[in-house]
Amino acid sequence: MSRLSGRLARVGLRWRLAAGVVAVTVLCTGITFVAVYRGTGTQVRRQIESEIAGDAGELAHNLQVEHPRTPARVRAAADDYVHDQPFAAGSTLLFAVVPGAGMSTNRPELFSQSKFARDETPAAQARENRLSARLLTAGGGYSTLALPDVGELRLLKRVVSLPGGLRVTIGVGEPLSAVARAQGGVARAFILAGLLAIAGALLASYAIGTRVSLPLRRMAAVATRVDAGDLEPRIPEASRHGHEVRVLAEAFNRMLDRLTEAFASQRAFVADASHELRTPLTVIRGQLELLATQRGPAHEEVRRVEHLVRAEIERITRLVDDLLVLVKMEQRQFLRPQPVALREFVQELWDGAKPLAARRFELPVVPVGTLRADPDRLAQALRNLLANAIEHTAPPSGLVRLRVQALGAQGERVRFIVEDDGAGVAPEERERVFDRFYRTDDARDRASGGTGLGLAIVRAIAQAHGGSAQVGRSQEGGASFELELPGFEPHGTSTAAPLKRPARRSSSASPAASSG
Repeated sequence: MSRLSGRLARVGLRWRLAAGVVAVTVLCTGITFVAVYRGTGTQVRRQIESEIAGDAGELAHNLQVEHPRTPARVRAAADDYVHDQPFAAGSTLLFAVVPGAGMSTNRPELFSQSKFARDETPAAQARENRLSARLLTAGGGYSTLALPDVGELRLLKRVVSLPGGLRVTIGVGEPLSAVARAQGGVARAFILAGLLAIAGALLASYAIGTRVSLPLRRMAAVATRVDAGDLEPRIPEASRHGHEVRVLAEAFNRMLDRLTEAFASQRAFVADASHELRTPLTVIRGQLELLATQRGPAHEEVRRVEHLVRAEIERITRLVDDLLVLVKMEQRQFLRPQPVALREFVQELWDGAKPLAARRFELPVVPVGTLRADPDRLAQALRNLLANAIEHTAPPSGLVRLRVQALGAQGERVRFIVEDDGAGVAPEERERVFDRFYRTDDARDRASGGTGLGLAIVRAIAQAHGGSAQVGRSQEGGASFELELPGFEPHGTSTAAPLKRPARRSSSASPAASSG
């Protein structure tokens, strides 16, 4: 069975469609043939029964009008009626058995048991005699008998009661050869019509299959080119092939567009990562080569090189850590959500961020409730936003504000808003700042230690929680980053929420983790 399925899978769609249509045509034709074949036989049998019933009625009427009703006169009347009827080898059988006067019939050879046919053996003749005797022993009403030289015969027997107590048995039979001829004609007509229908269905289904599968074959050709590495081809407009095919073609083209963008993004990501790694490695190599050229370098020079190398290694470590976070974003274990007491969580995070720099920190009242989230990842995202605000504000009075709002009728969502009074983000750059390695014009100096991945990590963490991240303009003219998450329960809905304390520092939470 599996081998047959494998062979069918290798057959083209057009031929499979044609085979399916032909199979359905044959099935429907067969069902129709059986119905018509049986219906024709039933209709002809009913017609035969109607005819023999009429003949039996006429014979009975002729016997009943005979006067006087002696057996001899009844036999004579039966002979007159029977012999007045035209008959041939396949005509209607008539007989009447009159007690005391014998039998009257138009087929005496069927009832003769005394003489043998010259061309038949005694055994064959005896078998025919036994079959003929069934005409006399058959019960009343309709019956079907198989008789020699006649074939199947539909027989109607009745007993006619005449005045004076005389009971005459009459029988009328009609060969069923007409049924066989009618059914044979139906079979021949259906065979011819069926062959023509199958041929027409095969040609029509192949033509339709060719037209229907045309866009699919084009898709297969495009997919083959894509598999070979060419991402440029697209499926042409397929509106004339139907709604389903058009939707499939559009979805396929959109998939190729996203695939092209993904490959381009991947290439850009690899190039940017290589560039970001190359810069500190170049500095390290240059400093080590410079130190190696000196014979007996001074202690201060060694300490200077050590300081520079350590700083660049820390930069590489932060970059690698951020890259690992973005890679783990696609994994299931990226998040470990649990109930987090929101007010205590934010307060501890805020207390850890204030000593990082001399700024004007503001934290309005935080809603009381429980947030279902990964506390470590959420703390990482908020620290990145706070570090970004610190990086883009001037000490000591630069504004860094964190606002927390409960959203929805039942407060089922929470929004974290980190605002500053720095230069802000231009409208045309507000979406791109979340791209990996993207830096605004104000943050192109890599000496600050930024990797360009901080905001990309923020959006990744937000989306992993089922939320979103976006940037706008604060009331003071600076940037306003919003991190919105679901799963918040206001105070009173969940009172037993455990407090998860965020780690004080992490590699991605340094002040340098900014949009630049």
